[in-house]
Amino acid sequence: MKYKIVITGVTKGLGRALAEYYIADGHIVIGCGRNVEEIDMMSNNFSKNNDFQIVDVSKHENVSYWARDIIDRFGTPNFILNNAGIINKNKELWNIHEKEFSEVMNINVKGMHNTIRNFVPKMIEANSGTIVNFSSGWGRSTSPKVAPYCASKWAVEGLSKSLAQELPNGLACVAFNPGVIDTNMLRSCWNENAGMYETPSEWVKRVAPYLLKIDKSKNGASLSAP
Repeated sequence: MKYKIVITGVTKGLGRALAEYYIADGHIVIGCGRNVEEIDMMSNNFSKNNDFQIVDVSKHENVSYWARDIIDRFGTPNFILNNAGIINKNKELWNIHEKEFSEVMNINVKGMHNTIRNFVPKMIEANSGTIVNFSSGWGRSTSPKVAPYCASKWAVEGLSKSLAQELPNGLACVAFNPGVIDTNMLRSCWNENAGMYETPSEWVKRVAPYLLKIDKSKNGASLSAP
């Protein structure tokens, strides 16, 4: 079966790897990101059956316009992969500027709410669909110098479990820990030590099929990459 899959944060890292994998597998990928050049390149390089737009998920008006456009042209998605996220610069919590703290929360938590608020009502009408909210190992544990990121991912866990309790029986929402992957985000914390872990292109071969097997039987679960 081929699906319509919404992916936020699609221009790099895990989002990009997932988009490329699913397109190659024949699914319809609907992605967004903030990098204008990368969105233009993806729009030009992939089939017009897919769609890539410049959207800042932290801004409700941006997401609302995007969702209306997508639903009008593609219909209700089968999967929402809420992947967009950023991390703070490595600093003790008391040394992190309030603007940086707010940006992490606005993208990692508020952005997720904006996507849910604008897509999920149509999924509820269809009584079908899966919402995968990307969490982290640091959404279930903590580490020094990444307190804002940890706080945002702990929020994702709680948000996901509460949403799961609100959804009708045909839908599912899960919090998903993708594991430790050699991305630019990880390198911002661990520098060259991130190279000890698998790359997104390696990770996606195992994880992309797994995500599409998540259904209502997993509603409310905190899952981790196989």
